[in-house]
Amino acid sequence: MKKVIIFLITFTLLSFTTHKYYVALTEIEYREDTRSIQIIMNVFMDDIEVALNSDYNIDLQLDTKNEHKNTNVYFLKYLKEHFKLTVNNDYVDYKFIGKEYDGNIVYFYLEIENISIPTSIQVENDILVKYFPDQQNLIKATVKNKRKSLFLSKKNDKGLLNF
Repeated sequence: MKKVIIFLITFTLLSFTTHKYYVALTEIEYREDTRSIQIIMNVFMDDIEVALNSDYNIDLQLDTKNEHKNTNVYFLKYLKEHFKLTVNNDYVDYKFIGKEYDGNIVYFYLEIENISIPTSIQVENDILVKYFPDQQNLIKATVKNKRKSLFLSKKNDKGLLNF
């Protein structure tokens, strides 16, 4: 019983500490029915807040009643600077559909419309690496039920996925 109590206390205390790992996940999926690429990216809220507040000299106060009124504008600006896609050897622009907060995670929803079936997707992603050198950005892509993935980091922020 004593071990159970110690475990519960330790688990509870560790649950409220700052995370010690830096990983963001980006899922890319080609939707043949809509001829679009849908992208969901998730990052730790406190990390993205540090990056944007520092880069743009603002105080976002994410997920509070005092959240900056132009948060989406800053999110899109940051994403456009740090997350780039080339599909079938052509640079593509994406739309910012929105964001969602879930606990300490921010989900970004992006979309590329009117696109042919990808045979290759090149990803450039240096999100958060300026402030968190150990940051890793995991990319998972699905095209016609073929799944590919890669890890990007400060030393290697670009990768190519062939389908």
